[in-house]
Amino acid sequence: MANQNKTQLVIIFLTVFIYLVGFGVVIPIIPVLSRDFGATSTQVGLMMSVYSFMQFLFSPFWGKMSDRVGRRPILLLCLLGEGASYLLFASARSLEVLFLARIFAGFFGASISTASAYISDITPQHERSKGMALIGAAFGLGFIIGPALGGWLAMWGQSISSEPHFGTSFAALWVGGICFLNFLFGIKFLTESHKVKGQIRPQDLGRIKQILNYAKRPLLGSLMLIFLLGSLSMSAMEATLILFVGEKFQWGIKEVSFGFAYIGIIATFNQGFLVRKLLPKIGEKTMMLMGFSLMGLGLLGVSISNQIWILAIMMTMFSFGHSFTNPSVLGSISVLAHENEQGAALGTTQGLASLGRIIGPAFGGFVYGAVHMVAPFVAGGLLCLVAVFLILKNFKNLPESAKR
Repeated sequence: MANQNKTQLVIIFLTVFIYLVGFGVVIPIIPVLSRDFGATSTQVGLMMSVYSFMQFLFSPFWGKMSDRVGRRPILLLCLLGEGASYLLFASARSLEVLFLARIFAGFFGASISTASAYISDITPQHERSKGMALIGAAFGLGFIIGPALGGWLAMWGQSISSEPHFGTSFAALWVGGICFLNFLFGIKFLTESHKVKGQIRPQDLGRIKQILNYAKRPLLGSLMLIFLLGSLSMSAMEATLILFVGEKFQWGIKEVSFGFAYIGIIATFNQGFLVRKLLPKIGEKTMMLMGFSLMGLGLLGVSISNQIWILAIMMTMFSFGHSFTNPSVLGSISVLAHENEQGAALGTTQGLASLGRIIGPAFGGFVYGAVHMVAPFVAGGLLCLVAVFLILKNFKNLPESAKR
């Protein structure tokens, strides 16, 4: 049974990793392609936000459906849908079709909550947060490989044909093909993890009522709010760090790309190795407290960085902190939620994180221009400190099932 669970964890890791690689591949392509189709700066921003907006709307939907019909059919359906969305992206020759492709990609990509629920199904409570760390490792690897792969595939496509947009279409076709291969792989090897289906619980409430329902449950509500605060601070940083280092240190795209790759490497190492080693020793709640403390101090430190080496230290601190927060918060939510609402609880949590990725970039960009260039980092650091306060307030009652 243990070996079977390990096999399923590997399959889920690959599923999430491929989803993140696909997301990363199109990130450097979208602004260029949107501009080619006549998009304004505002429309380019909307193109980036619509994906997260769809995830916010539909993460709970897929989680709820997986509680009813099982994880396997939802994951397979969404892999098929993601592949189709990349084919649509590849065929896009207008802004409207490009928007439609990103809407579909966000709709099917919202199934990340189902992958989290799958892990909660096949891992015992003391292994739950370590299992969730695999999703973080997949995020980190996808964050490293995706943009680089997208640029390489686009250049390869341009060397094959000089037809307009062929390079970007070529890259999207490859990602779509990988999704379809992953779908076939899942049909053969992915087994069902959810044994209790068809029960209607709080997940059957409406979208807002579902969030309010969890908000009334002190620990779950606090943890979901903490996860939202982390998403807000992270996305505000991502949206403005490029502007900050360009203005303050005259960094260009090349240096920024290496910088983000460095963050991705740290995230992959931490969540693929370090978190899994530390959790049995310190438990989820201590790791959560450490994570948000490091995130907050790192972001506040970025705001006073006047040399590259100081910025590097602060971003390293932030990266370690962020690597600690996601598995510990998601693992704790999974432990506290009833087994029949794993998909709904994790779906609502991921939906709130998507809301943070919608609001965060807009907020960060606004305060960067309207207040000061360091304002997004100060604000993000303060949000993390609010999360620290909430953790300390509930510390005694938070689970630490991973601790041995």
